[in-house]
Amino acid sequence: MSSFRILTVCTGNVCRSPLAEQLLRVGLDGLDVVISSAGTEALVGRPMDDRAAAYSTQFGGDPSRHRARQLTIEQLRNADLVLTAARDHRRRVVETLPRASQYTFTVREFERLLATLNLDDEAEIASAAGPAQRAATLVAIAASNRGVAAPLEDPADDDIVDPYRQDDTIYETSARTTAEAIRSIASAILAATAAFAQE
Repeated sequence: MSSFRILTVCTGNVCRSPLAEQLLRVGLDGLDVVISSAGTEALVGRPMDDRAAAYSTQFGGDPSRHRARQLTIEQLRNADLVLTAARDHRRRVVETLPRASQYTFTVREFERLLATLNLDDEAEIASAAGPAQRAATLVAIAASNRGVAAPLEDPADDDIVDPYRQDDTIYETSARTTAEAIRSIASAILAATAAFAQE
């Protein structure tokens, strides 16, 4: 296993998933990782939405080269981790490629599951050979912890609200929720690939 590959997914691929992609790129700078994004109903070829792009820039991202892409089965086959904006996107991913259920989460679900890691999990991650394999082990453990994590009172709490064509308050909520979750996820991936073990 060489580069670890992350795919972020939303609907139009102009707001939530490119923001997540760009902030992951910032948070995982220096790690051998390939990060991309796509939409289940992409506005193909369009740049990032202006307000979402402004938040990306504010949080250190670079939206300048983004062009929306339609989600394909090949992208899902090539990914090691798929992070979706909402549960509907996760469902669409799994309908497209059932085996992707093993490595597909909403952004907020993955953040929540990472908080369930214990010392045994960290030891298992540290025993994997190389950074990409340790990241893949992190994903596998998160998937296995789905059954033991405390259930949410409201399953919608695993979603990031869609800001497209909404007011500025919704945009801010969506962007800040994304940024906070991605920051936690990037920290966990960095810890898994580096801090848990010395080469």
